[in-house]
Amino acid sequence: MKKMEFIATDNAPAAVGPYSQAVRAAGFVYVSGQLGLVPATGAFAGPDFEAQARQALANLGAILSASGCGVTDIVSVDVFVTDLSNFKLFNAIYDEFMAGHRPARAAVQVSALPLGGVVEVKCVAVAHS
Repeated sequence: MKKMEFIATDNAPAAVGPYSQAVRAAGFVYVSGQLGLVPATGAFAGPDFEAQARQALANLGAILSASGCGVTDIVSVDVFVTDLSNFKLFNAIYDEFMAGHRPARAAVQVSALPLGGVVEVKCVAVAHS
């Protein structure tokens, strides 16, 4: 029995460093932080917070799907933003993405994100066998 399985999909941007898009281990799927990068181009979905937030969540969803999971399997989400004044906007976008699902969540402001992004989202989900 495998202790860890590394998840990768072309439907989300490739890792921008030496890590996996996600790892399945001990009954959970750990999805790495996702920026608002368009998988096909590697460019940000747009310069604005909303476009990047929507794309980051879409990337998270694509990786969950590749692991056999969906939004309702998410148990915890961490959100990193470069400007916490976007918190209300993020909540509206996040609420739409989660469609009523309410996992545990943290949201923090950071001084910078990789590649100059304005939002990054990561999660942990219950794995399906």
